Amino acid sequence: MKETELDLWQSDVARQNALYDGFSAPWTVGELTKKIRFLLEGQIGEVWVLGEISNFRIPSSGHCYFTLKDETAVINAVFFRSDAQKLTFELKDGLSVVVRGLLTVYETKGQYQLRVLEAKKKGAGSLLEKFEELKRKLSQEGLFDLSRKKKLPLFPEKIGIITSLKGAVIQDFSRILQRRAPGIRIYVRDVRVQGNGAAVEIARAIDEFSVAREVDILVLARGGGSLEDLWAFNEEQVARALFRCMIPTVSAVGHETDFTIADFVADVRAPTPSAAAEIVSRDWEEWRQELEHLRQRIYRFSLQFIEIWKERLEKIRNSSSLAEPSRYVGLLRQNVDMLEQSLEKSAMMAVERMRTKHTQLRLRLQSYDPLQHIRSLAEALKLWAARLESVSPQVVLDRGYAMAFDQQGQLLKDAGNVVSGEKVIVVLSKGKLLGIVEKTVRNNQEDFPL
Repeated sequence: MKETELDLWQSDVARQNALYDGFSAPWTVGELTKKIRFLLEGQIGEVWVLGEISNFRIPSSGHCYFTLKDETAVINAVFFRSDAQKLTFELKDGLSVVVRGLLTVYETKGQYQLRVLEAKKKGAGSLLEKFEELKRKLSQEGLFDLSRKKKLPLFPEKIGIITSLKGAVIQDFSRILQRRAPGIRIYVRDVRVQGNGAAVEIARAIDEFSVAREVDILVLARGGGSLEDLWAFNEEQVARALFRCMIPTVSAVGHETDFTIADFVADVRAPTPSAAAEIVSRDWEEWRQELEHLRQRIYRFSLQFIEIWKERLEKIRNSSSLAEPSRYVGLLRQNVDMLEQSLEKSAMMAVERMRTKHTQLRLRLQSYDPLQHIRSLAEALKLWAARLESVSPQVVLDRGYAMAFDQQGQLLKDAGNVVSGEKVIVVLSKGKLLGIVEKTVRNNQEDFPL
């Protein structure tokens, strides 16, 4: 028998003897915990367990701590570094595994746990798989597009909130609104926020708020929890209800690190329900300060405006025009006379310029002789005609020259381009000759033998 088991056995014997003598001998916490550990390790021993990893962490010691879970229960597990180093794959949240281990008790905290000795990979966790699959599907359908998201009204008067009245969410939300904007009215719809049927109730509440159109903003709120606890907000029917909702929506589910499908579909995501209360309301004290600032600016502007006009009126009152009206009228008459003289002078100068221009045009027209211009053009045309005539091919032919063409009508310039027997056309000054080449001589110094 091991020493610890012997100690516990002796403690049991002593306790029985004490009770036999009529004394009350209670268990200590440590004794009871050891008793439970021995019972678990002795009665159950080594087991194989199938579950999904969550809350996975590795402290500086190198040991692996995580939770194994399924749809109905969870159990804490520890995988000591010496055993975990034998794995050929990486443990992580959402991974389904089959582990072999010993069921024991962590006496310091009085918690039963599974000491893992071996682990085998079974694939990704079903809940995370469902989450990623639905996320991809809805993203492809455009439910997450920023272009369709509605803006929150700046001054909402009525806010609807879908949550459970059993939690502290509604109290925190109401307290913050009461402090920041006490005039906003809150409409609450009590629903289940986890478990079977929760998604149906949440989706139905969203649709009812959307149809009634009685609130300016709709908030989905729930406190933090595990992936299983928040799963109702990852259901497709909730996402569809948010997408078709006609009211701007805010998703405030879980803590800041928690993300649900509802967060992606809603128009605005709040990290917590308390943050949602601050997002949907503007602190009235801020508005009071801003209004006071505007009031002071208007007051200062009004004073400046009045002072400016006071100065202007004072200048007008002290002006000589009001003191001696006849003198002011005389100045105006003098200005009118000066303007009249300036206008007459400008008109006369304009008329004189037009007369000068008319005289110049008349003289130019008289000096211009159309017939002389026509004769000059005729002489020029004759000169160009003579030049063209001098370079005319016909003139060259008339001097006794001839032009030869091949059968394609191309001008022949080189005898080497013609072969014996080829037909050529010879153009003379008068008429054409069609002949057949008997011989070609390329050297101009060589004579044809006749």
